[in-house]
Amino acid sequence: MNVLIIEDEALAADRLEKMLLEITPDIKVLAKLGSVKDSVKWLMLNTADLIFLDIQLSDGISFSIFEQVSVPTPVIFTTAYDQYAIKAFQLNSVSYLLKPIRKNDLAESLHKFKLLKSAFSIDFGSLLSSLQGKKPEYRKRFLIQIADKFRKIEIEEIAYFHASDRSVFLTTLDGHTYDVDLSLDTLENSVDPSQFFRINRKYLVSMKSITNMFAWSRSRIKLVLNPLVQTETDTIVSIDRTTDFKKWMNK
Repeated sequence: MNVLIIEDEALAADRLEKMLLEITPDIKVLAKLGSVKDSVKWLMLNTADLIFLDIQLSDGISFSIFEQVSVPTPVIFTTAYDQYAIKAFQLNSVSYLLKPIRKNDLAESLHKFKLLKSAFSIDFGSLLSSLQGKKPEYRKRFLIQIADKFRKIEIEEIAYFHASDRSVFLTTLDGHTYDVDLSLDTLENSVDPSQFFRINRKYLVSMKSITNMFAWSRSRIKLVLNPLVQTETDTIVSIDRTTDFKKWMNK
C-alpha cells in the first residue's frame, strides 16, 4: 500500500511513518510533505492509496489543497482539534486520528481503510465551515508528582520544556525543574502554539521565558532564557526553524 503523509512537523511525520511500518511492514511512504504548495505540486503528478493529512500546515489550512487539485484518494486526518470540532469530522464521514497519535488508534484506522477499499465521501467546504471558529483545546496545567506528593503547575508558570538523557523536564519561571512523563513531540501538540515554540530538538520555550535574542552563525538566532540554561548552545534556534520562529515572534 502506497501512502502519502502531509504533516508540517518533520518529527511527527517520521514518528507516524515508523508506526505505520511497525503495524504494516509492506506500507510504502511515497513522500512526506509539509505545505499546501508542495502537496498540490506532488498530487498533480502522483497518486497514493491513502493520505494522512494534518489540518494546519506551514502555509495554511490543508483543505485548500483540494480546492486546487482533484484528489479521489481516501484521507485519514491527523488533528489536534478538540472533541467538539471532532464532531464535524464524524458528520462528514471522515476518518481521523487525534494527536498525539496512538499506535492502537492508527491500527484501527488502517483496518477500517482496508475494509472500505474506497474513497471516503468528503465535503471539504462543509467541513471547513463546521470547523470555523473552533480552536484546538490546549493544556491548562500539569499535575507533577514529587515523591509521595503532587503539585499542580499552571501553564502560565512554565518557562520551557527540555529533553535530556532520554527524559523530558519542565522548568518554571521561578526556577524549579520537574520530570514530565511526556515526549517533546506530544507536548508541542498539546500547548498553545501562540505561547510556546519548539526552537530545536531539545527545547520547547514559552514567549515569557525569552529575555534576549542574538544573531548567530548561518542566520540562526541564539536565545537567552529565564531561568538561564547551563549549556548556552542548547538555546540556539535550529536553522530549519528560524524562519518560523521569526514569524512567531512577529505575530
